[in-house]
Order: sequence, then C-alpha cells, then structure tokens
Amino acid sequence: MLEGKNVNLRVAEKEDSSLLAEWFSSLQVFGEYNPIWQISKSESEKIHESPNEPKMFIVEKKDGSKIGYILHFNVLHTVAKMLEIGYGLVPTERGKGYCTEAAQIMLDYLFLSKETVCVQATTHVKNIASQRVLQKVGFKKEGIMRKRFFIQGEWQNIILFSILREEWKEPKILTRTT
Repeated sequence: MLEGKNVNLRVAEKEDSSLLAEWFSSLQVFGEYNPIWQISKSESEKIHESPNEPKMFIVEKKDGSKIGYILHFNVLHTVAKMLEIGYGLVPTERGKGYCTEAAQIMLDYLFLSKETVCVQATTHVKNIASQRVLQKVGFKKEGIMRKRFFIQGEWQNIILFSILREEWKEPKILTRTT
C-alpha cells in the first residue's frame, strides 16, 4: 500500500473487479470525458492477470472507503522507459484534493521504483479539473493531440501533459509503502 496524508493507494485485487467494472462502465465516473467503455467483471479480472495490462490501484480514504482508481502503464514499449497515468474518482469525492494527492503519490512511487525518465497523462481539452490536478503535481502541457478519442459521437481533442524525472526531484507526499 502506498500511504499519503489523506488517501492511500492499494494495488487492485481480483475482489475489486466488480467495482472497477462498475466504475469503468459508468458515465458519471468514467464517461464524461472518456470514450464509453462497457466492461464486464470477467474482463476486469483479466486486467489483474496480465503483466502487460495497466497496473491498477484503488484510491481509498483513510477510513477505507473506496473513492476511485489510478493506474499506470507503459507507453510505446518497456524499453522506452516512459509511463502514463490515468485516474478517476466517484463524483461525490471530487474537488476535495484527493485526486491531486493520489496523482502525487503515484508520481512519487513511479520515480522512486521505476527506471522511467518521463511520466505522461492525457486529458480531454474541456476537462479543466483534470488539467489542474496535473499542473498542481508538476506536469507541463506539451500540446494538443487532435482527434484522439471518439467520445459521445464525435472525435475529440486531448491535451498531452508530461513530467520529467529532473522536474520531479524528490517525493512530495508518499509517506510510506507497505
């Protein structure tokens, strides 16, 4: 478990598959600025079985309530030493700083434990809240990627953000790994 001040990140287990499938299939949690992704519990379980799939974490408040997810995965190929993160919180827990803390914990973890030189993230051009999260934890806007996702019947532009290891420098929030 990766521990922060207000939230912890716990590696998602097979038992979390139903909840993850529910979140990924929900327009309120996943779909507003993302392609609609209907996923079954069995498909969600396969994510945990494959080493090439994203590494998924559950975002939990200190009382143990599950409020969202954050993940990381290789971009291009493992030899590229570049990772991407993605995240989402249930609507009732947004705007409270939890996502910013989770993103910072994930960055701390990745730069402390992986031989990566760059971590990137993308966000819909209209997703101002996600852009703020990325900027608060040190990501820089690289540019607009045109027509990358098909969302709600239209091709949408996304913004690419990244942070380099030398821009990160040292852990900011990660308090403990267990």
